[in-house]
Amino acid sequence: MLTRVVVAPSGFKESLSAEAAADAIAAGVRRVLPDAELDLVPLVDGGEGTAVALAAATGGRIVTVPATGPVGETIGAHFALLGSGDTAVVEMAAVAGLSLVPRDLRDPGATTTYGVGELIRSALDRGVRRILVGCGDSGTSDGGAGALQALGARLLDEQGEELPVGGRELTRLHRIDPRGLDTRLADVELLVACNPYNVLCGERGVARVFGPQKGATPEQVEQLSAGLENWAFVLTRDVAVPDTNLRSGPGTGASGGLGAGLAALGARLLPRFDVLLDHLDLDARLAAADLVITAEGALDHQTPRGKVPAEVARRAKLHGRPVLALAGTLGEGAHEVPGVDAFSGILPAPMALAEALVRASELLTDATERALRMIVLGTRLPVLPGPAVQTDVPAAAVEAEVSGTQRPSSVR
Repeated sequence: MLTRVVVAPSGFKESLSAEAAADAIAAGVRRVLPDAELDLVPLVDGGEGTAVALAAATGGRIVTVPATGPVGETIGAHFALLGSGDTAVVEMAAVAGLSLVPRDLRDPGATTTYGVGELIRSALDRGVRRILVGCGDSGTSDGGAGALQALGARLLDEQGEELPVGGRELTRLHRIDPRGLDTRLADVELLVACNPYNVLCGERGVARVFGPQKGATPEQVEQLSAGLENWAFVLTRDVAVPDTNLRSGPGTGASGGLGAGLAALGARLLPRFDVLLDHLDLDARLAAADLVITAEGALDHQTPRGKVPAEVARRAKLHGRPVLALAGTLGEGAHEVPGVDAFSGILPAPMALAEALVRASELLTDATERALRMIVLGTRLPVLPGPAVQTDVPAAAVEAEVSGTQRPSSVR
């Protein structure tokens, strides 16, 4: 019997927030299992909604401040003060996210993380002892250069003139003068919640992997890659903490390279789920479920590389719970996500992307209903005799099966 269902989706980019996705899935579950107990756990990955979710989970509050948006205009941005009072959460997407970049202005060579540095300064003004920067859903590719400029660093060309903001300018960077950096940075713990698979430079560097999604042409991708190579070199020479691998260290490519920029200031780059999900008590909630439903915009070969459905499935399998994944699109590798027992796309028929985005909530609810009806039907089918199935599998074997990942970290 399915009496308790945990709904733990990510958001669908530029369409549904994690909260809206959870509500849509819950509506579909109620059509089939009206008496089931639903536990909604909208999940954040450092991108959009992170600050609001963590403020709500800890009894904290949102602070709204003006800051520089990704295309240079002043916008109303925000960060969170957690319930403990000593920790701020700066969600980079709230000030430099792709959704803040109009479609006709999507040029990652021009967009900036300057506003991220402004939010960090605003958090410092509140006297916090720890700043957690959530990376995800970025519309930038400037290596965090804008953030460092907002925090007081001077980026100079060969003639000693300050560079304008934007990733395309980094090919002209000759020297960084760090003497104006905000001295309060030395007194706070700076943490970055990021995807460790994202690196700054190389063939899998952030400009090549994510630049086209942000509007870069093939020529711009190569320009941005060259700029980030130069950025890594100069930043390491002039600013970085010794022995910091800014070029290819885990997480250095987070949010268009913001990870590298902040790592140069001494920030610790941490796997985002280790930092974020423990605030939501996810593991205990999964352990109590009869069924876990997760969702995201796309399910494909990239999903195991730090995406929400893969992390939910990993943790659910540590408790032996079945997992259903729903996705806007199914790509190559969708059937190979470790820990996902069944998956389904939400589109009932081919349709234009614009229509799918507008109808995402409705489509997700209907897809949930269809999948649940198949699951319920399966529970009513007679069990045919077959070979004996081993049921006393050691816990260590279960963990090994789930793609060699480790138990959830206790990092908070």
